[in-house]
Amino acid sequence: MSFFIDILRQYKDAFVHHYASRITPDIHQAIQAMLSCRTETARVSRWGCQNCTHSAEFPLSCGHRSCPQCQHSTTSDWLIRQQAKLLPVHYFMVTFTLPFELRTMAQAHPEPVYQAMFDVAASVLKDFATRSPKLSGDIGFTGVLHTHSRRRDYHPHLHFIIPAGSYHTGKHQWRTCKSHYLFNAFHLAKVWRARLLESLNATPGLTLPKQLPQKWVVDCQHVGKGAPALQYLSRYLYRGVLPDSSIIRHVDGQVSFEYQDSQTHTKHIRTLPALEFLWLVLQHVLPKGFRRVRDYGVLRGHCRPLLRRIQLMLAVAGAVFPPLCELKRTSAMRYCPCCQQPMRFMGISTPHRTTMVQHHSVLNRAGAML
Repeated sequence: MSFFIDILRQYKDAFVHHYASRITPDIHQAIQAMLSCRTETARVSRWGCQNCTHSAEFPLSCGHRSCPQCQHSTTSDWLIRQQAKLLPVHYFMVTFTLPFELRTMAQAHPEPVYQAMFDVAASVLKDFATRSPKLSGDIGFTGVLHTHSRRRDYHPHLHFIIPAGSYHTGKHQWRTCKSHYLFNAFHLAKVWRARLLESLNATPGLTLPKQLPQKWVVDCQHVGKGAPALQYLSRYLYRGVLPDSSIIRHVDGQVSFEYQDSQTHTKHIRTLPALEFLWLVLQHVLPKGFRRVRDYGVLRGHCRPLLRRIQLMLAVAGAVFPPLCELKRTSAMRYCPCCQQPMRFMGISTPHRTTMVQHHSVLNRAGAML
């Protein structure tokens, strides 16, 4: 069982009462999903022993993307798909940060604000690429929304990884940018500020604060090959905001977790009251159906034939593709509580009531969870 879910179950009523005015329907849904994960589900997985006649049923995972018990294989699947798109060129990472003054509005209206962030940032990158003498063509990039800092405070920002090159449709050629400089970050920030404010102003239901900073933060860095950048982006994608391995203590209503400082790269411990800790994590639940990972330009799904053509062009030109780390999905395994032999997965079905009543005792004996 997840350490975080244990804390959530223990303080759930007090948490809902204390943060009633701030808990959105999406957060409510995430809480219910996590509390029922692998305990109360409409369907179960059926397992039978291959050595004896013992059989058992186990509740399914909730599948919610905020649940720390679920989605462990989803990150590997995403990395496999993204690795297939890698090009043997330099990569850049561009980060667009939402200023502090707009974060209260973003928390109150996450879907329109996050959508505006994606739309505006993508348009800025495309326009800069079109006007760049080093590119002046169609580029591709992958964007990921992160809503928290390493301390897990609310800090919405977008990371984009961009292969250094562009495709020229008229000439049917790929042009590689060999420079370690892509775009001027200060110019990016100015355009990002102007366009996002214009977009938010035009969105019904949003009211901008009167005081806004003149200087916004955009970072553009050369990151070398694309595989390490993909690993960085995937770190918090599908495994919840805070992995159980980072929670180190829960004593006397205080929860402590470990994080790494982004500047010094040293480990720190942050301790909060349990209710404040739960809000720190649950405030990052995304609106239902919102896509936090998006591909643009030549990396879009329907551009797969074009991307394969570009990869072939580069291969013929002698470019060496980077070796890919092998990512394997682990199969679920259960062992018979009677003879300790591996059990065979029999399928998914509606649970039998008597089996479900006894599933906790069977689960403790069965070993690894699905």
